[in-house]
Amino acid sequence: MTAAGEERRVQEAVRGHVRNSAFAEAERAISFVLSDPQVQEARAQVEAAETQLGMELCARLQPFQDRYDQAVRDGDADRLAGLCAGKHGRWGRICVLPDGHETSMEEPHWGHNSEGQPVAWVGSAPDDW
Repeated sequence: MTAAGEERRVQEAVRGHVRNSAFAEAERAISFVLSDPQVQEARAQVEAAETQLGMELCARLQPFQDRYDQAVRDGDADRLAGLCAGKHGRWGRICVLPDGHETSMEEPHWGHNSEGQPVAWVGSAPDDW
């Protein structure tokens, strides 16, 4: 290996080590914050409010869930492509409303959580929680 090649290899290894160390430190900091009882209480309150709002909107928005389920069964990529990008896999949430619903329908994201309960949320799901 040439001297330049060896130097590049070392620089890449150092960058990878620094990146991995930074990610590990960030994970430790996030875990510390999320373990705080007040943060856990706030999370529980948000989840309860999202579930309550999801139930309140269910009668009006269930047809969107039904169309989504049918599109999944049929493999209808065109119909699925027209949906909102509000998908939060970690929480088992997929917004089943049309793309742009926040402005055109003035509705929050809406779908079902991984337990099958209706859930509504505004903005990003708390994927970092």
